[in-house]
Amino acid sequence: MPKQIPTLVTVTSVRSLTPRMVRVTLAGDELRTFAYDGPDQLVRTFLPNATGELTLPVTTEWWPELTAMPEAIRPILRNYTVRRLDPVAAELDIDFVLHGADDGHAGPGSSWAEHARPGDKIGVLSDGAEYRPPADTAWQLLIGDESALPAVAAILEQAPAGQSFVVLLEVADEADELPLTMPPATTLRWVHRGSGPRNASALAVLRDLEFPPGTPYVWAAGESALATGVRRHLVNDRAVPKDHIYFCGYWRTSAT
Repeated sequence: MPKQIPTLVTVTSVRSLTPRMVRVTLAGDELRTFAYDGPDQLVRTFLPNATGELTLPVTTEWWPELTAMPEAIRPILRNYTVRRLDPVAAELDIDFVLHGADDGHAGPGSSWAEHARPGDKIGVLSDGAEYRPPADTAWQLLIGDESALPAVAAILEQAPAGQSFVVLLEVADEADELPLTMPPATTLRWVHRGSGPRNASALAVLRDLEFPPGTPYVWAAGESALATGVRRHLVNDRAVPKDHIYFCGYWRTSAT
């Protein structure tokens, strides 16, 4: 991917999707050329710091520039998934999980999204996509938590005809479920953790899951322990080839 410069965008709308997720729509002319490489496209967000200031790097060497900034003006950097990109309208949607909605311990991204209003500004930068099923994939397993929902939804919406999916999504409860547009050959299971430990419910369901025949492509993302736990089980207990598994820890319970 060619080197890019962070671009300033403006919040145009904020919509609640569930008690613990909001959709923020961003607009800016530079979004017409935003690099979009796949349905799990990541976007780096540059958020105002604790003082409310927003100072963006201005060169393609944005990382050294960012780290050299005094802490008083350095923006907060977080990665999220693009839920929708409309280059014609120059709009981008990001769905933010409000990790602290229940316990009051929101991280900077969640806190910003919870208080975002039209007119607010942040910086964005395309950060690539990794969803690439090999040619010999017989079926696909998508597994994640709330933070993986935007990518899972986009993968299902953009799936070519004839693809077969098994989808496991762990959320707190029924209120966190979202309607998904899915190919006909999709088995979807919502897993409710309730007051139980995070990730345990999804991993338990995965261990008991009867796999369809053939080699799967597995896309797993969410809290770090979930993603690594999925990969460990699939490689050690299911003999799924490592090159058929993508896993990514989007966040950690101690660093939302």
